[in-house]
Amino acid sequence: MKIENDRLIIRDVAQSDGEAFINMASDGSLNDVGFDKDCSSWMGDWIKEAQNLAREDNPRKYYLAYVIEDKKTGSSVGSVGCSFYEDLKKVGITYFIGADFRNNGYASEAIKAYVCYFFEHYDENEIIATIREDNLPSWKTIERAGFSLTEKKMYKDINDAEEELYRFYLVERKR
Repeated sequence: MKIENDRLIIRDVAQSDGEAFINMASDGSLNDVGFDKDCSSWMGDWIKEAQNLAREDNPRKYYLAYVIEDKKTGSSVGSVGCSFYEDLKKVGITYFIGADFRNNGYASEAIKAYVCYFFEHYDENEIIATIREDNLPSWKTIERAGFSLTEKKMYKDINDAEEELYRFYLVERKR
């Protein structure tokens, strides 16, 4: 898969991206998305899994993860894709940007591009986002990307120890 716009390339994950993701996770800022400080021990396996899932190309299987690359520098700045929420029976957007690359608009730009791709390539009418209430930067990003807040409720996401207050967002296929 490859999506290109003026500033970014969104592409399949390669083994060579492992080091960049490990570096992004080293400050602990990606713990919420499952990339902890010790991810170097499992990064290679995760990349292989992400590559296999990308080949299967089914957004309802488990997850699809792609690299966000800065076109100008060639740097891997984060990831965008989707994940299937078994409990909700819905597909949700997933994304992260490394701390060194934040506040440049990469996330909202990549999310918009991926959502367009998502609706063009899959027989889905909506994609959701679930964001903890206390994660202000992330919910501001998702709103800039065109998602609408649908509700706030207590929810326990896959990496949560207990229920927390979440904001639920939605974007629907344009008809």
